[in-house]
Amino acid sequence: MDYAEIEKITAKVRESNSFVALLKNEISKVVVGQVALLERMIIAFLSGGHILLEGVPGLAKTLLVRAFAKSINTAFSRIQFTPDLLPADLIGTRIYNPKDLDFFTRKGPIFTNILLADEINRAPAKVQSALLQAMEERAVTIGEETYALPKPFMVLATENPIEQEGTYPLPEAQIDRFMMKCLVTYPARDEEREILLRFGEINVERINPVVNPEEALSLAPLIDSIYMSEKLVDYIINIVNATRSPQNDQLKRYIDYGASPRASIALMKAARGIAFLRGRGFTNPDDVKEIAYDVLRHRIILSYEAEADGKTADDVVRMILESVEVP
Repeated sequence: MDYAEIEKITAKVRESNSFVALLKNEISKVVVGQVALLERMIIAFLSGGHILLEGVPGLAKTLLVRAFAKSINTAFSRIQFTPDLLPADLIGTRIYNPKDLDFFTRKGPIFTNILLADEINRAPAKVQSALLQAMEERAVTIGEETYALPKPFMVLATENPIEQEGTYPLPEAQIDRFMMKCLVTYPARDEEREILLRFGEINVERINPVVNPEEALSLAPLIDSIYMSEKLVDYIINIVNATRSPQNDQLKRYIDYGASPRASIALMKAARGIAFLRGRGFTNPDDVKEIAYDVLRHRIILSYEAEADGKTADDVVRMILESVEVP
């Protein structure tokens, strides 16, 4: 692709991404800070991905998701995952109607555009498995029938990192279906002060839609056309491959299992998403580095040695980025 074509794509990107600033301004009416997290949500939504949110209670995760859904004018459902939740509570079930002497299907809350799975690790494996088909195929099977989910469909799941009693580890197959895992951190001192001063104004009803889902989804071909050089593609492959076959002896001791090819695809899509938000028709290594932690942290299974040395997945991702040559 020559320079003139890249310039054309850049012009289209800058023309098309104007809604991002409007969306940020609208959501800032009720949510203070969390700009980086909001950007990840926009990227995942435009790319057809799902996000796992990890953070302690009270950090406005649910509020941000509700505000995001309202700002893009989509249907929203929230499910509180509990140990006694059944797959039918999520996807729906077949019910017998004695009047008609026949069964009818009652669809569950999963039939929505944005699904907030609150405390997803509190539900048992049979409920987690019910989400696998929905997240990958955008469809669910109830009885003998398969039903397509509404478009768009996005899962935003939360989990509490500090309260492990009564929780179930998420299956690796499900974790891998999340495009990104984002860590929700405490607000800065100034942000917390702003939260207190604006407490009475925090109401999702104040949010006005700034874009409709059809307009947002129509941007997918433009984002896919954002230029990525072959060297940058190789850079992504080298990063993901370093999680599987690390050349560094320390990394070999710290990683039991690395990331799947789904991670490479997610990293490529997310890097293009970063470029789109920044108003560029091309990607660069900084885009990959910026988003690599969110894409890889949940896909790397650490060894006991890593845990004994106090290393987190983010520490390992940083070591990988430092060890892989930048194009």
